[in-house]
Amino acid sequence: MGDDPVTYQIRVGGHLGPTLLTAFPAFEPEQQGTETVLTGPLPDTAALFGVLAQVEALGLDLLEVRRVRPAPAERSAPASPPPSNGDAP
Repeated sequence: MGDDPVTYQIRVGGHLGPTLLTAFPAFEPEQQGTETVLTGPLPDTAALFGVLAQVEALGLDLLEVRRVRPAPAERSAPASPPPSNGDAP
C-alpha cells in the first residue's frame, strides 16, 4: 500500500446500534436489509486487521470485507491538434 488511506467496506450481519457503532469511529454505517455496512478509510493493513479483531471481539458476524476502489482520476482532456496556419499541404 502507498501512503494514502484505502477505503474499505466491512459487512456484518444484523443492525448495529449506537453503542456498538462507537467501536468503529472511522466508519460510516449504512443499514442494508438485515446487515450493516461500515465504510471508511484505513491507513494501512495493520489498521484493517485491528478493525477485524474488533469485529471478532464483539462477536459480530463478519460477512464480507471489500476494498473500495477509488473513483478513477479525471483524465485530462485529450491534447488539441496544433493550430493550423492556414497553409494547405
